[in-house]
Amino acid sequence: MTTVLAVVVAGQVAEDSGDRAAEARAAEVERQGLDGEASRSDARPTPEQAAPKPEVKPLSYAARMAQPYPLAADLKASGEFEAVPGLAKAPGKGQKHRYRIDVEKGLGLDAGLFAEAVQKTLNDDRSWAHNGAMTFERISSGQPDFVITLASPGTTGDWCAKSGLDTTIDNVSCDSASTDRVMINAYRWAQGAATFGPDKLLPYRQMLINHEVGHRLGYNHVSCRTPGALAPVMQQQTKTLELEGIKCKPNPWVHPKG
Repeated sequence: MTTVLAVVVAGQVAEDSGDRAAEARAAEVERQGLDGEASRSDARPTPEQAAPKPEVKPLSYAARMAQPYPLAADLKASGEFEAVPGLAKAPGKGQKHRYRIDVEKGLGLDAGLFAEAVQKTLNDDRSWAHNGAMTFERISSGQPDFVITLASPGTTGDWCAKSGLDTTIDNVSCDSASTDRVMINAYRWAQGAATFGPDKLLPYRQMLINHEVGHRLGYNHVSCRTPGALAPVMQQQTKTLELEGIKCKPNPWVHPKG
C-alpha cells in the first residue's frame, strides 16, 4: 500500500512539473512572438500623413475682370444665342432701363461674369446711373428695352452690318441701332485693346460696356480736346487715344469723379 501511494504521488509531482514546464515554454514562445511582432512593427516605416491641401479661395470679381481670356481675333462662332438666366433688380429709382444679356454659344467665356460686370458697371454712380438719373435692371424673360449681346468677332460683324456699321476693320463693338442688340465683341472683351494695355483689362471692359450702351441711350462719339486729360467715355478708345495731335488718358467712366 505504501509503495503504491509513493508511486501515485511521484506521478502527480512529475505531471505537475511537466505542466509547469509546458506552460513556461508556451509563455516564452508567446513572449518571443510579441517581441518579434514589436520589432517588425518598429522596423516598418510609418506611412507619412498626406499634407493638407492648401485652401483655394475663389478669385474675386476684380481679379477675374483683370484677367485675359483666350479667344481668336477671327473667331466666328455658332450665331446662336442663349440668355443669361435670372433677374438682377434695378437698385435705383431713376429712369429704369430693362435689358437682357445674350451670350453666343461656343465662346467658352464666363457668361455669369459678363452679366455681373454689366449690372455693376451700368449702376455705378460714375456711369449712366450718376446722381440717380437712371437705373438698370437685367431680366431673362419678358420684353427688354435692349439686348446686350456678347458675340464672336464674326457674329458681331454680321449684326453690326444690319445697321450699316463695319466692325471688321478694327475688330470693334457696336450698337446695332436698327435691331435690339448692343453688340460687345468677345475678342475685345477677352483680350482688351492696346490703348489700355494688358494691365488695365478691368477698366477697359467697363469702358466697353459704358460706351456701347451710351450709344443705345442716344449719345454719339465725342473726342478729347485737352492734352493729357481723361478721354470722354464716348471717344472711340479701342481705336486710339490720340486725335488731331491731342493725346488723352484712357477712361472707362461717364463721370469719372463720381
